[in-house]
Amino acid sequence: MAASAAAPRIVIENCAIATVDAGDTEYASGHIVVTGNRIESVGPGKAPGNLENVVRRVDASGHLATPGLVNTHHHFYQWITRGLATDHNLFDWLVALYPTWARIDEQMAYSAAQGSLAMMARGGVTTAMDHHYVFPRGSGDLSGAIIRAASEMGVRFTLARGSMDRSEKDGGLPPDFAVETLEGALAATEETIDKHHDASFDAMTQIAVAPCSPFSVSTELLRQGAELARRKGVRLHTHGSETVEEEKFCHELFGMGPTQYFESTGWLGEDVWMAHCVHMNDSDIEAFARTKTGVAHCPSSNARLAAGIARVPDMLKAGVPVGLGVDGTASNESGELHTELRNALLVNRLNPVHREAALTARQALRLATYGGAEVLGRATQIGSLEPGKLADLVLWKLDTLAHASIADPVAALVLGAAAPVTLSLVGGEPVVENGRLLKADEDAIARSTRDEAQRLARIAAQA
Repeated sequence: MAASAAAPRIVIENCAIATVDAGDTEYASGHIVVTGNRIESVGPGKAPGNLENVVRRVDASGHLATPGLVNTHHHFYQWITRGLATDHNLFDWLVALYPTWARIDEQMAYSAAQGSLAMMARGGVTTAMDHHYVFPRGSGDLSGAIIRAASEMGVRFTLARGSMDRSEKDGGLPPDFAVETLEGALAATEETIDKHHDASFDAMTQIAVAPCSPFSVSTELLRQGAELARRKGVRLHTHGSETVEEEKFCHELFGMGPTQYFESTGWLGEDVWMAHCVHMNDSDIEAFARTKTGVAHCPSSNARLAAGIARVPDMLKAGVPVGLGVDGTASNESGELHTELRNALLVNRLNPVHREAALTARQALRLATYGGAEVLGRATQIGSLEPGKLADLVLWKLDTLAHASIADPVAALVLGAAAPVTLSLVGGEPVVENGRLLKADEDAIARSTRDEAQRLARIAAQA
């Protein structure tokens, strides 16, 4: 449905434009007209001169316009446990940090969500997601606190309501006091969907069902979680094939690899996306392609935890939907998605099979925009600059010392230093201008996250 002609218009002109549409259409100098919360037109040269109700004109000379970035995997609460366990692999890292994470409360979750969201929004993210799976007893309304932080920041948001019910006594990694019961996790997840999920075209908040991982949830939680998601019409998310240790765990416990195990529990399908997927063989990739199961590629976190290099070029060639993810900031301390474009390109070129042909700059940009929208099930609404889509877009400043001598603006954005964001719109509403958040106080958030990190550290030390 097109926006009303009577709605206020924003006109952006004189910028390079990478639409990331099906044909990868680009304009060396073009315009974008936003009407209400939708994109009205995108094209070369100046905007039509007879437009009515124009409330703002932006001379975007020296800028590149792209779709807003879409983050497909994160753990916001980890913002207050950054810089810990810096030399661990995944399993040792989890064992080291679970006892601390299991002491979070509602105020900590809210403050950490603010920090995570602020860093991403400043860096061009217009659609964020959070996979939150730690729900200590008596900790308050953690889901509500996270959703409130996203709403206040003004970004589009998917909360993947996670869960864990396999603790140390059951052969899992989380401590016994850090997990929910099967029944409790399912009931709380369904309550979150009923209270917060919006299925409309321009939804600002959506919910996914997201048991944490094969080594922290029971088979029954996976099965019943998939049934719940499909009964409610929401998407499914989890971690998959992240490390060789996970693959060994699945073979020892279930007698099969992670992908076979997920398929046996109903966890492959076009409504499913998984984080990492580093250790995938040819048959795994074929299964994901056949079922259109999506992947959240998290190159910095995979490197930080020495997990390995995901076979992204092979996935893309096979037709697997792939987006980019920050991952939690206890394994990617920067917390920025726009740096993941560069890291995705560089890390995948280290794969000895593909080398310099692994990814191009434009493929990296597509992963961060349209690919992410596809993974989140929102490719008809966001992820490219096309008439009728939601006006989620970013203007990147490329005429300063850091980028001015790079003729190709997409190469400048992906391969150059992190580009400043001059303007970020979510549904036509400005969220960032000249590198500063408009709806949140960055300095106050910095103080709050420092205080909550220190409070959590004290509580964990006393436990």
